[in-house]
Amino acid sequence: MKTLYSKFVITTMLIMIGSLCIGFLMTNTYYHQVTKEKNDAKNVAIAQDIADYIESAKEMDLDNYLTTLGDIGYQIYVTTGEEHRFFGGEYRDKKLPTDIIQQVLDGEVYHGMRDFPKETFMTGFFANELINTIGVPFTYHNEQYALFIRPDIRFLFSEAHTLLGGLILGMAVMSLLAMLLFAKALIRPITKLTEATHQLAHEKFDTLLEIDRADEIGQLADSFNVMTEKLQENDRMRKQFISNVSHDFQSPLLNIQGYVDLLKNPTLAEPERQEYATIIELETKRLSTLTKQLLLLTSLDQSTRMLKREPYPLDEQLKETVRKYRWQLEEANVQLSYQIEPVIYNGDASLLQNVWDNLLTNAIKYNVNGGDIHIQLQEQTTFLEVLVKDSGIGMTTEQLQKVYDRFYRADESRTKQGTGLGLAIVKQIVELHGGQVQMESAMNEGTSVCIHLPKL
Repeated sequence: MKTLYSKFVITTMLIMIGSLCIGFLMTNTYYHQVTKEKNDAKNVAIAQDIADYIESAKEMDLDNYLTTLGDIGYQIYVTTGEEHRFFGGEYRDKKLPTDIIQQVLDGEVYHGMRDFPKETFMTGFFANELINTIGVPFTYHNEQYALFIRPDIRFLFSEAHTLLGGLILGMAVMSLLAMLLFAKALIRPITKLTEATHQLAHEKFDTLLEIDRADEIGQLADSFNVMTEKLQENDRMRKQFISNVSHDFQSPLLNIQGYVDLLKNPTLAEPERQEYATIIELETKRLSTLTKQLLLLTSLDQSTRMLKREPYPLDEQLKETVRKYRWQLEEANVQLSYQIEPVIYNGDASLLQNVWDNLLTNAIKYNVNGGDIHIQLQEQTTFLEVLVKDSGIGMTTEQLQKVYDRFYRADESRTKQGTGLGLAIVKQIVELHGGQVQMESAMNEGTSVCIHLPKL
């Protein structure tokens, strides 16, 4: 598997090589299109000056003069057509057609640099060939000569050129090393992130990244840490949820098992038998309620669940809920009053029924003998308000802060029949409708729950 670092290194090398090739091609094209003709004209002028000087000088030692020119940076070829002599630097390719030599001997100027063939991967300026020269005629001691000359490549690179070349090479090497180090530093936190992800895959949710950066990788690390904390919290809640579910299932099951064993006693009196059967029935109902609420919570937790909204009379639903629990009100000796306006609400009636059931049963369950409950439904400009207020035992501030936690019960003794899921269900259903739940409570003064449902 190719790592991100190796890909970065290979890509960097390819970019540098590609840039070098493209730069060379551009330079070569520029030479052939722009510089080539100017270079030819410049060297023609130099060659012509040399020829004029030879013809004008008296008593000149031609060989010594041409040797001197060769020593100061020129490659020279002189011929009479029969005699051939070279001065200065050595030509790599000494081939030169005889017809070109003859043209120069006849008085024509040879533009070898200008007419040198264009090659894609070879700049003509550096072609060390005899054909890539300037040819001019001159007369020496009444004999016609042809002079072919070009600058010696070895002398084209002065100290400045060497320093410039070294600077470019040094910059290229340092740039490459810097990019490699930068890539290593850039990829190191990604490697840490990968390792941390593997730790999460093995449910090690205490893994946190220590990456202090202000760039996108730092933001990614911060987001990863937030995600890890959320997963850690979810894992804690999951384990607590399983523990609570196990406890709430095990307790009634043990009670049922115990009382079933007692019912097996053939000498058991009928009143005791009826009492034990009633306890078993209550525990069975408790298990049934717990199962239904767990199924409902699971359904509400599904992000893909869609509300089945449809217009229905909310006031009639509340009145029907009151009628359904009238027997419990009478049994608990609790008075109920309501002020309900006729309202048509566009919502999921089956889900909201769970809300009213939970609120009313809680108001009855945690009320006092001779207490009262008041239900109010009002239609505001942008929302509906449902208020359920009781005069029950109330809650402390600490209890009120935890009241929406699953399986939490303000009654620590657990003497009340309940699952601790009701208010969690209420809050989730109301929020699915885009609403809010506000609860106020005080010890021995009662509790009021106000629900706002937005109009659609």
